[in-house]
Amino acid sequence: MPSIPDPDLNTEARLLIERIAASGTRHDVVHGGVRVSWRRFGGASAHAPLVLLHGGHGSWMHWLRNVEALSAGRTLWLPDMPGFNDSDAPPRAAPGEDPLGPLLDALGGSLDQLIGAGTPIDLGGFSFGGLTAARFAVRRGAIRRLALVGSGGHGTMRRMAVEMINWRAAPDRGQERAALLHNLAALMLHDKAAIDPVAFEIHDISCHGTRFRSKEVSQAGGLQAALDTLGGPQLLLWGEYDVTADPRPLVAQLTAGHPQREGVVIAGAGHWAQYERADEFNRLLLRFLG
Repeated sequence: MPSIPDPDLNTEARLLIERIAASGTRHDVVHGGVRVSWRRFGGASAHAPLVLLHGGHGSWMHWLRNVEALSAGRTLWLPDMPGFNDSDAPPRAAPGEDPLGPLLDALGGSLDQLIGAGTPIDLGGFSFGGLTAARFAVRRGAIRRLALVGSGGHGTMRRMAVEMINWRAAPDRGQERAALLHNLAALMLHDKAAIDPVAFEIHDISCHGTRFRSKEVSQAGGLQAALDTLGGPQLLLWGEYDVTADPRPLVAQLTAGHPQREGVVIAGAGHWAQYERADEFNRLLLRFLG
């Protein structure tokens, strides 16, 4: 188990996060009474805007190590989805209704205010954000290409080897930080060297900012149905050691009989593959987007 990051190093991590954030602009947009915080990176581009959705217990910072590469030649939009970090929580769905519906309403309505309804986009998502992106694409339309990494909603067995710890039940900040670090190693990252102060800071901030219960949505399935409904070019990425799935048979299952659906297993990566193997992820995504 890695040690808890030194608070002084975490000051440096916070400064790095602030520097990346300052390279873009923040846009708070209200739709249906829900304020959604979006961050825009990169200048005007002839390419379709690229929208990336973070994972559960996440924030726009799940893409921190991808921002500079992906926004060099494209306009990149990263939300804190409703119920996460700087965005308002969406209203609860009524009993028997789609639990993701209010989140998708606020997400779609706020994006349309920023870029225009019906504007074609390239869309990606990570973990819970992968299922959300696929569902969002079905609802919105005008999706040029869809790329998912470690997506939830696949409906197959997870392979968690270590139990998660309820960090919210910790009696003090020290034990809370220890629990968060444990969970970061158990779920998100395979290589212990990847659990650096920046990864911990992102995880710490994002967990504390989470008010939407995403686990039940991710485990309820629905990914394959959404992908089949969409059609078009799709890139499905999983880290080799992702504990939320068994990547190789899952990729084979999802891509079989779908010539426009490409599956890639990223060697050496865990669940948070776009952080742990950022250079390879950036290369794969930019190639796919053309």
